[in-house]
Amino acid sequence: MSGIRLVERDYLILQTIDKWRIITGKHICNMCGFAGQRSCDRRLRKLSEVGVLCRKKLLYGFPGIYSLTSSGRKLIDVPNRNEQIRLEQITHDMVVADTAIYFNRKYGISFSDMTTEKQLHRQDGFSIRKHRPDFIFKRKGKTFCVEVELNLKSKGRFSQNIIGNFTDYDSQFWIVPDWNSKIAQFLLCMRESYPNIKIIELGEVKNGFNETV
Repeated sequence: MSGIRLVERDYLILQTIDKWRIITGKHICNMCGFAGQRSCDRRLRKLSEVGVLCRKKLLYGFPGIYSLTSSGRKLIDVPNRNEQIRLEQITHDMVVADTAIYFNRKYGISFSDMTTEKQLHRQDGFSIRKHRPDFIFKRKGKTFCVEVELNLKSKGRFSQNIIGNFTDYDSQFWIVPDWNSKIAQFLLCMRESYPNIKIIELGEVKNGFNETV
C-alpha cells in the first residue's frame, strides 16, 4: 500500500473497527494496546490518509466515529457494504464499547474473546433475525452475555429478552442507568424467577472507562 507499511496492529485496528457498531479513538486506543492516545491518533490519521478507514463527526458533543472504507473491508475480508449508523442508537452503542473495556479491566476478559451482536447476526446469516445480546464472552467453560439497557422497552419485549438469555447463557449482565431506574427495578423482579441476572450501574462502567490508560 502506497505511503505506509501495514503491520499486525493495523490489521487489529481494522478488525476492531469492524467488530463494534460504534467505536471512537479512545476505544481503539484501549482495545488495540496503544501506550497512549497521541500515538493511537497518529496511527489512525495515517490509516485515514491511505484510505482504509474514515472518521466522521455525526452528532454535536460526541467524539468522531471510525468506520472502514471499501479498501479497509477488503483488507480484512469482511462483507463490503456500507452499514447505516442509527443516530438514535449512538449513545447506546458507545456505552457498549465502554462496557467491553470495563469487562476487560475488571474481569480480565480479552477483547478477542468477546463476540459482538454484529458478529452474532453475521453468523446467523440470512435466517430469521432474532434478538442477540450486545456481546457475549466465554470463561471457564461458561458463556456470559452482556446487555446495555438505557431506555425501558415494552415489558413484553424486555421479558422475552431476559428469558431468552436465561435459556441461552450461564449468566446475563445488564448495564442500567442506576439502581433507582424502572429498568433496574424490573430486572430485580425478574431475577426472582431468572436468578442468573446480574445488574451493573452505568456509573460504575463509566468510572472504570475513565481511568487513565
